[in-house]
Amino acid sequence: MKLYLVSLGAGVLVGIIYALMQVRSPAPPAVALIGLLGMLIGEQVVPPIKRMLAGEPVTVAWFHSECMPKITGTPAPPLAAREGADKDQTH
Repeated sequence: MKLYLVSLGAGVLVGIIYALMQVRSPAPPAVALIGLLGMLIGEQVVPPIKRMLAGEPVTVAWFHSECMPKITGTPAPPLAAREGADKDQTH
């Protein structure tokens, strides 16, 4: 949560600086957010494709250990701990 508040604070600070300098932001907020969403999706598409090309399975446990921390900004539990839980759910 602290990371989100710092990020929001930084954004507000930059907005204040832009307003004081009478400069408009480089992109309308909606366009900028869509661009950030596209960047996030692009970052998450490459690792599973690389994994599949290497002949390794793309599992839910792997996704949670490799992709979720990048999406949420929080550390994930170790992969081994989730692989056991993943196997329990599939049987």
